[in-house]
Amino acid sequence: MKIAIIVPMEIEAQFYLQHFPVERTVKYGVAEYRVFKIGQNEIFLGLSGIGKVQAAMNLASLLACQPIDLILVTGSAGSLQTNVKLKDLLLVNAFAYYDVHCQEAGDYQLGQIPHEPAEFALTGSAFDEFASFLQTKHVDYKTGLVVTGDSFLANEDDKRAIKADFPAAMAVEMEGAAFAQVAYHFQTPLVVLRAISDNGDQDANFNFDQFVAEVGKKAASLVVEYLESKAE
Repeated sequence: MKIAIIVPMEIEAQFYLQHFPVERTVKYGVAEYRVFKIGQNEIFLGLSGIGKVQAAMNLASLLACQPIDLILVTGSAGSLQTNVKLKDLLLVNAFAYYDVHCQEAGDYQLGQIPHEPAEFALTGSAFDEFASFLQTKHVDYKTGLVVTGDSFLANEDDKRAIKADFPAAMAVEMEGAAFAQVAYHFQTPLVVLRAISDNGDQDANFNFDQFVAEVGKKAASLVVEYLESKAE
């Protein structure tokens, strides 16, 4: 299999690089990927950058050039629910855009880009297999909707507004729906594991730098175990 691992920042890529020696570096369009193998699986490790455009551009550059069988995304997110706590793991089953408003353009839902799904569901065999792996490892995780937008939330008013529009959303971040939209069009399975790095409130700018490396490592370590189990 050819598997892509995508993380937003270099600090989140370092955990993978500590485990696996890079065999080569390739560049597709503007996106650079470090390539290594785990068993018979060829792994493409890339940085998405921050935000929706960067995420879509860099993932699409890879998928247009390589027949990727599975995309794995790890990283962090801010909680939107009181029962989603700092350092919790979220196995995302759907993404939506919280900052898209096209209802006046036609029969579209809040968050829906015209002619695109209102939500991008991630359920399927890849999701089920990864969920089964987490359960076998007795890993506590939550699953649900995560919403995406081009803002780093750091106040309670913004959080309340998003929750009013998307009451079921468990967390908020800046890339996931763009990954999901690209994967949807390339018909490539996508698995996203986010770890909660902040509460999406006034303490977010204080918490983020402190916790992003720790929670990113937590999610990445599970992906490493998963890939090693597939190599056996």
